[in-house]
Amino acid sequence: MKKRPEQISDRFVQTVCARIRENKRVRRKLPVWGRVHIDRQLPFLCVYRRPADRNDTGTEKLLFGEASYITASGELSVHRDLRALARGITETLSGIFGSVLIIEISSARDVENNDSAEAEQPRPVFRIIESKSRNLPPALDTFSDMLGRIKIMGKAAGAMIERRGKPSPPGLLRLLQTEELKSLRAHYIGLEVRPVYRDDTSGEVYPLLLRSFHRQFSIALRKILFEFARYETTHKAPHFLALGRRAMVKAVWNADTQLAEVSKSFDLLLYVSPINPDSAFAEFKRLRYEKTPKFLYRPRPVDPVLLKRKLYSIPIERIEDPAVANIFRETQEDIDGRVTLLSDRNSKRFLYGSLRIFGGISDKLFATARQLLDTIPPRSREIGKDGYFDAAGFADNVAEEFEYYRRRYAGFGAGYEIRGDITGLLCSRGNLLIGKNVKIAKSRARALIQHEVGTHLLTYYNGRAQPFKQLYLGLAGYDELQEGLAVFSEYLVDGLSRPRMRLLAARVIAVRMLLDGVSFIDTFRELTLTYGFEKRTAFTIVMRVYRGGGFTKDAAYMKGLVKLLRFLKDGGDLRDLFIGKFNIHHVDFIKELMWRNILHTPPLRPRYLDETQVQQKLEDAKSGLSPSDLLEKKIVRRTKS
Repeated sequence: MKKRPEQISDRFVQTVCARIRENKRVRRKLPVWGRVHIDRQLPFLCVYRRPADRNDTGTEKLLFGEASYITASGELSVHRDLRALARGITETLSGIFGSVLIIEISSARDVENNDSAEAEQPRPVFRIIESKSRNLPPALDTFSDMLGRIKIMGKAAGAMIERRGKPSPPGLLRLLQTEELKSLRAHYIGLEVRPVYRDDTSGEVYPLLLRSFHRQFSIALRKILFEFARYETTHKAPHFLALGRRAMVKAVWNADTQLAEVSKSFDLLLYVSPINPDSAFAEFKRLRYEKTPKFLYRPRPVDPVLLKRKLYSIPIERIEDPAVANIFRETQEDIDGRVTLLSDRNSKRFLYGSLRIFGGISDKLFATARQLLDTIPPRSREIGKDGYFDAAGFADNVAEEFEYYRRRYAGFGAGYEIRGDITGLLCSRGNLLIGKNVKIAKSRARALIQHEVGTHLLTYYNGRAQPFKQLYLGLAGYDELQEGLAVFSEYLVDGLSRPRMRLLAARVIAVRMLLDGVSFIDTFRELTLTYGFEKRTAFTIVMRVYRGGGFTKDAAYMKGLVKLLRFLKDGGDLRDLFIGKFNIHHVDFIKELMWRNILHTPPLRPRYLDETQVQQKLEDAKSGLSPSDLLEKKIVRRTKS
C-alpha cells in the first residue's frame, strides 16, 4: 500500500505527469483527504473539493468510477499545492490532445422548496457555471439537455447555464486563473448539483437513491466529455462509453471472487430436481393417476444461513464503478434468492421465492402458449422417423461436438457423464449430464446438441475466458436469455419441431395453472385430456413445474424466446449474446465493458453461425418473427410496399 504523502511536492507532481505522458495509471492519495486517479491519457479532468465549513456527504462519490478525477480537501492550507498538481496535469494533457476540459463538481448549499411536493422529494437541479471571459465550447451546448434527462423518483432534472465569472464553488479559490487557462488551451466549468441524494437536515445519504443518481449522472457526464473530445481535441474515442475506466481496483476482483465462491457452492437445478422420476411415475400410473406422486431430492450440501452470512459480508459498496457495482448488487440479490429457494424446498414458501427469481406468466405469454397448443396437432411424424439414440449413442455425438470446440479453443474443457439420477439433459459446472434412460430422436439430436453444447456450455467457457467470474456463473436472471437463445439455436439448425414447440407451450400452461392454484393432478389431466399429451410426457412437464413446491423457471424457454425475437427485430446482434451468461437487459452493460476494453471478443462462436442458411434465417428474424413463425418451413421475407 502506498503511503499518504505529507505534501504535494514538486517531485510528486513531476511523477504524476511523467506517468501520464507514459500512459500509465495514476492512483495516489492526497494530503488531508482525497486522491488523484488518472486511468490513462484522456483530454479531461473532473475535480471535487470537499468544503471545510460544512458537511457534504455523498457528493464526492459522483466522481468515483470516472477515468480521470481529483478529489481533495477544500482547506486553504492545501490550495497552493493542489493548484500546482491541477496545473501540471492540465498542461500535460493539453500538450497531448491540444485542449483539455476541467469540470469541477460541487453541491448546492441550500435547497429551496417552493411547494410541499418539492419539500418531500426535491427534483434534481444542475447549474453549469462558466466564466464571463471564456465561452463554453460549442460541443458543450447540449450539456444541460443531457443532465435534464436524469430522473429521480419519477422527477426529471432541471438544468441551466449560468455566467457568473467564477466556476469554482463558493468559498473556494479557483484552481486555475483565466490567463493560465488560455495559455494551457483549457476550459474550466463548474457544475453545481442539488444534493437530492441526502437528507437536508441530518446529511444522511440515501444509498439507493445515490446509486441511481450516480449511474445516470455518470452516463450524462461521459456523453459531454465525448462531445468535447470529438470536437475540441485530437482524441477520437469510438463511443462515449469508451471514456469509462478500464483498470479495475482490487475491490472489484475481491467481490467477484467472493460472489463466485458462494455461487459455486451449490447447483440449484441439481438440488431441486427429483432423483426418483421413474419410480414416481410408475407409482403414479399404478394408482391410476389419481394421487399426487412423492418426489425425493438430494440432500442439501450447504447451510443457507451460513451461506447468506458469507454472501452479505462481501463489501460491494467499496466498488467505485457505478455500472459494475450495480451489476454485482443484482447478482448478490439473485444468489440470495436462489439460496432461499434451496432452503425452502418442499415448502409453501418455495413458490414465492421462485416467482422472485423467475417471475410469473403474463396474459400475453399465456395466450401465445394456448394459441400454439390449439393450432399444432398433438400427433406428428416429425419425431422418430429416423430412429433414436440411447444415452451412449447421443454421448458419441456430443463427444464429436466437444472435439470441434477444443480444436478452436484449448480452454474448452467440457465433459459428459451418463447418470441414473436425472432425466433428460442437464448442464452443470461446464459439463453435460445425460440421463441413462434418455431416448433421443436422431432428427432432434443436432438441435439438442446446439441447445446444450452450442449455447449453455459455449457461453460457460466464453464466460470463463473473461475477467469476471460472474459471466460464466451467470448474472442475475440469466436463465431466461440462456433458454431463449438455446431454443432459437434449435430453430437455426432446422431442429425446432412442432412437438418441441408444443412442449415449451405446455410448460407455460402448467406454470400458469400452478400459479392459479390448480393441483398437480388437475394440471396433468389438462395436458392429457385437453391438449392430447401422452401420459409420461405430461407427467414430466408437471413434475418439472411442481417440483420443490412450485418452480416457475420452465416458462423461461418461451419467455426468453419471445424476448430474443423482439431483440433481433429491434436490431440486436445475436453474436453479442454469446460472451457469457446474462439477461437480455444486461446487453448494454456488456457492450459498455467491451467499449472500455475490460471484456474482450469471446474465443468461441456456435459452429452453425458459419452456415449460409443460418445467416438467411437471421435476416428473416430482423423483420420480426413470432414463435409460431419459427415452425414454418419457409418464411416469406417481408418487404416494404
